[in-house]
Amino acid sequence: MISIDKYAYSSKLRYKDPMQKLVFTAMTVAVCIWAKNNIISVVVIFMMGGMTVLRGGIPLRFLLKLLLVPMSFLLVSIFTIAVNISDNKELLLLAVPVAGKWIGFSAAGLKDSIRLFLKALGAVSCLYFLSLNTPMVDLLSALRRLRIPKILVELTGLVYRFVFVLLDTVNRIYIAQSSRLGYSSLSSSYRSLGAMGSMLFVKAYKQSDALYTALEARGYDGELNVLAENYESHWSWYVSAVAVNALLVLLAVVMKSATGGPLL
Repeated sequence: MISIDKYAYSSKLRYKDPMQKLVFTAMTVAVCIWAKNNIISVVVIFMMGGMTVLRGGIPLRFLLKLLLVPMSFLLVSIFTIAVNISDNKELLLLAVPVAGKWIGFSAAGLKDSIRLFLKALGAVSCLYFLSLNTPMVDLLSALRRLRIPKILVELTGLVYRFVFVLLDTVNRIYIAQSSRLGYSSLSSSYRSLGAMGSMLFVKAYKQSDALYTALEARGYDGELNVLAENYESHWSWYVSAVAVNALLVLLAVVMKSATGGPLL
């Protein structure tokens, strides 16, 4: 999380209008989810990843490392979709007998799981484009311009701040335990993790309460007011966003018409 925030502030797209980046991301995510097409999902992944690396200046290695995090969860999820139980072995491409049933992979299950995997990865790549090129302060500014209720905007900012408080607490506890050989063996590692879990939320709660007290002492009335940046804004960005997503929609419609599938 800290690395994401650091790269967001050093991105080449840092001073682009966050509203424009937010609109472009939302449109692309919507098209990726609507299309239900593997080719569209792959195009979105490479397009958003390319913009993040080439336009934003984010290291490719770091982006790939971030993509590995949701991929591990997605692989577990799609596995449950791909696996089927059947009485007829012929319906499965690869199966093993278990208690009089056949458990394996069907063609339809594999197709659905691959489509879901690519669609989710495409949406994640869009969100990484936004988060790696837009600091949270700028994103909150865009939400205010969208007339999002103030309470939701402030809660988003405070929760984001408390994530760093939680990470800092974990790091401090881990260093203290490691210096006392808390992770020298498997059994001691389990004990250290248990102790960390019991102390973590207590310490994090105390630190968050101290932060809130400090805010109130400085006149906090439910809204954090910060100076607005001078963003680079031009109407051509909106035109490009609409044009790119229109091409994706057109490509999806053409491919669905060619295969005879439903458009919606």
